[in-house]
Amino acid sequence: MDTSSKENAHLFHKNSAQPAGGPSFKAGYPSTEEARPCCGKLKVFLGALSFVYFAKALAEGYLKSTITQIERRFDIPSSLVGIIDGSFEIGNLLVITFVSYFGAKLHRPKIIGAGCLVMGFGTMLIAVPQFFMEKYSYEKYERYSPSSNLTPNISPCYLESSSPSPRSIVGKSQNKINDGCVQTVAIIGPIFGFLLGSLCAKLYVDIGFVNLDHITITPKDPQWVGAWWLGYLIAGFLSLLAAVPFWCLPKTLPRSQSREDSGSSSEKSKFITDDPVNYQMAPREESMKIMEMARDFLPSLKSLFRNPVYILYLCASTVQFNSLFGMVTYKPKYIEQQYGQSSSKANFVIGLINIPAVALGIFSGGIVMKKFRLGICEATKLYLGSSVFGYLLFLSLFALGCENSSVAGLTVSYQGTKPVSYHERALFSDCNSRCKCSDSKWEPMCGDNGITYASACLAGCQSSSRSGKNIIFSNCTCVGFAAPKSGNWSGMMGRCQKDNGCSQMFLYFLVISVITSYTLSLGGIPGYILLLRCIQPQLKSFALGIYTLAVRVLAGIPAPVYFGVLIDTSCLKWGFKKCGSRGSCRLYDSHAFRHIYLGLTTLLGTVSVFLSTAVLLVLKKKYVSKRSSFITAREKIVMSSSVKKETCAARDHGLQPKYWPGKETRL
Repeated sequence: MDTSSKENAHLFHKNSAQPAGGPSFKAGYPSTEEARPCCGKLKVFLGALSFVYFAKALAEGYLKSTITQIERRFDIPSSLVGIIDGSFEIGNLLVITFVSYFGAKLHRPKIIGAGCLVMGFGTMLIAVPQFFMEKYSYEKYERYSPSSNLTPNISPCYLESSSPSPRSIVGKSQNKINDGCVQTVAIIGPIFGFLLGSLCAKLYVDIGFVNLDHITITPKDPQWVGAWWLGYLIAGFLSLLAAVPFWCLPKTLPRSQSREDSGSSSEKSKFITDDPVNYQMAPREESMKIMEMARDFLPSLKSLFRNPVYILYLCASTVQFNSLFGMVTYKPKYIEQQYGQSSSKANFVIGLINIPAVALGIFSGGIVMKKFRLGICEATKLYLGSSVFGYLLFLSLFALGCENSSVAGLTVSYQGTKPVSYHERALFSDCNSRCKCSDSKWEPMCGDNGITYASACLAGCQSSSRSGKNIIFSNCTCVGFAAPKSGNWSGMMGRCQKDNGCSQMFLYFLVISVITSYTLSLGGIPGYILLLRCIQPQLKSFALGIYTLAVRVLAGIPAPVYFGVLIDTSCLKWGFKKCGSRGSCRLYDSHAFRHIYLGLTTLLGTVSVFLSTAVLLVLKKKYVSKRSSFITAREKIVMSSSVKKETCAARDHGLQPKYWPGKETRL
């Protein structure tokens, strides 16, 4: 006897002792002692399910937080990172439709447990490449490290003596309480996912494999890569841990008499049965039932697609989730590139500020629905209104951008006096013409004049020295070329920080972003209620499965890809791998990045608003027509009944005497 059978025998021991055909008072009205096993198992199921939601949401949130880390570690463009992020959803395509249809009728706990095992091992598998790759190399800073055999007074200007001449390289660069319980935990998951991402981003990628004293960069450096792989091991372990309780749960749970009269959904009644004795079917009967369900699959699908409200809402949600998935996926990258923040800080503010605002918005939407008892039309209006105001607020983010970083030859001239147009971008100038430098390298150096140079060699630096972990470059001709009167021609390893005004803009961005997140999520529960009420009760599980499938296939997979492709078009400086192929982007045009990222999100949001408006119009038309037809039918019934009464009264008045025995009683 397997674990599930043992649990069933223990759970239904007292009830199964009664004769099969004989009624039992205890079986119909269980005592408190008999109801306790049911309540205990139900609490175990809800607790385990909540933990599964938490583990899954944590893994998804952590994946979003590691986008920039993976991009730098594997030296790949944003478009390829988008494919990696979208592939996280591909596994759902193979099973989601069938699980949503058959899962409600089969052994649900074991199906969930099996899914947790697959999810856990799959999440851990993401971290495996880290253990088969060579250690992370951040360009050429290693030559200035303490382990280097080179002299401390090395000249960056002549390090590339074996490199090709500059001229040959220029052309190469380019149940409501329980349901609140589960959903709330699902919202908490991404919070911990981003916070875990923030923590791992502070740890060096090869921690435990290298001497950290020899690492010359910090988490604020644009070349820093955190321990992205560590969080996947933690998230995978949590998913495996979440699978354990489901293998100990029975297929169904008995329902106490107190719940029998309470309103419960058809989905819940399939899991919590009224008759615990006869819940198991013979294998032949069960196989016949599965064949019958398979025959009903296509008719059920046709019934869903003939529902105009469901189809329009499905399209509106898919377009809106395209904007939301793309926005969330590249939000850490946007904060890093636009406001000059570290990856750790970007993940921290998203996890601690943005996601709680989303949770509060969803909770507020549920409170409004419950307090004001909103109908389906009112719920649709709230859903539409939150989208309209949310995207209107989102428009204000266009004005909260920062200027491009001053990078010699890319955004400003070597004199630092004017911006460089697209055709004028050249990393070589008279000040570094004697240095044999490569323009494919990205070793940013911040000059004392506030201008960032692509490398110390391209800054014309003649010597270098160490001060702790900092590397100081001296006698930099290009630094003096931009500020000849200063007399200080030195610089420090790393990119220059953006001006103080950018920090102020970042605070404004956070405030508007939080309000926008709250406003958009306010329509989450009303939209979900609309989805459930516009379809037939017996098709709810199937409709939710199709809805989830459409969102993942048409939004979760493609959105990160085409967002990444368009973001790559704003790159100013590409890195190159050892094999010569193009790597990840080192520097973005802040203006182009902002317009692409915010513009695409707003465009998709506007389309979703128009589709949501169509949902409301169709719903109103359908609701008004049904109501008018109902009133017309009711009036006809009332009129026909009144005519019949008058006819009968007239006939009885002519046939019966004015007084007859029992008249008062009849009246």
